[in-house]
Amino acid sequence: MTPAELSRTVRHAVCRAVEDGALRVDAPGDVKVERPRPGGRGDYATGIALRLARQAGRPAAEVAAELGHRIAAAPGIAAVDITGPGFLNITLEPDNQQRLVRDVLERGEKYGWTDLTGRVEQPTCRADVRAAVMADTLRRILLSQGTLSRTSCEGAADPVWADLGVRIEAQHARGRLRTDIAPVPAADDAATLLRRLGVDATRWGLIAAAAHDRPLTDRPTRGPGSTTDRPTLNPHALLLQHERNPLFRVRYAHARARALVRNAARLGFAGSPEEHVDAPAVTAAIGDHPAVLADAARLRAPDRLARHLEVTADALLSFQSSVQHSVLPVGDEKPSAAHRSRLALAEAAGTVLAGGLSLLGISAPDHL
Repeated sequence: MTPAELSRTVRHAVCRAVEDGALRVDAPGDVKVERPRPGGRGDYATGIALRLARQAGRPAAEVAAELGHRIAAAPGIAAVDITGPGFLNITLEPDNQQRLVRDVLERGEKYGWTDLTGRVEQPTCRADVRAAVMADTLRRILLSQGTLSRTSCEGAADPVWADLGVRIEAQHARGRLRTDIAPVPAADDAATLLRRLGVDATRWGLIAAAAHDRPLTDRPTRGPGSTTDRPTLNPHALLLQHERNPLFRVRYAHARARALVRNAARLGFAGSPEEHVDAPAVTAAIGDHPAVLADAARLRAPDRLARHLEVTADALLSFQSSVQHSVLPVGDEKPSAAHRSRLALAEAAGTVLAGGLSLLGISAPDHL
């Protein structure tokens, strides 16, 4: 069960409570679920009861109790606990991981995408390479969440933007502009960045930092006039094949996942989620991907997806390098259900990385 599916499950529980007359509230359009905070329980938590309590005219704990047993009865839910003033803490069934992995492998790089909603938006950017790349990335992420968009530019588009994969469909458009995007220095125009870093590193450097922070293509500065005191990655490091380079780690983790699949095929077996794998960090990263895409679209923040890919890559690299989680048989060992399950989990994580990089307009090579 993905966060999006769990959100729908909780919302359906609210709707059933309203239909039964147990709650007199307006059913919410959406329900936010998130990982429990420190000290919390279960796999996910939601504060929907606190949100509805005032409208219901009842204590949040009572509202939570009305919803808790309905949520607990849904398929895939192991338990629902009420903590604090009325938080619902939800534990999923143990085989949730297998269902999650199957879902990812079935949907491929479209895992986390939603159906078209009929909505159309027009992201607008100023005539700046960073703003243009971020608007183009937002167009891709919005499409993944069911919204069609047509990117427009405040001024004349630089023809070099097309070499960075940017698609500008209208110019001199009137619309609401994002004013919080820190620009690149004047000396770092699109042509200079492209020549110095190439397409992938340029896009990552312009996207991966929050909009109001200096881009990673810029050299760190401090003191008066700087937009942030946070040090930024030296732009030349974006090209290094080193663990300190987040772009390299993400692409390397994807390449490692593909290598595991190839090597397993040579040994005569393929991934299959047959049993639970004790890899909570990898499972959580995969399961959070749909919610991250939804948040990146809602908040107009492509950097959230970039950071999530870093988390996923780090979890996958740690998992596949651990002795106790050996994905491939060692020596004369025969492939077992454990090996097939670990391989399926690694393949699912690699699929998330490939899909995320594609939405950022960055290639995901099988070999590095």
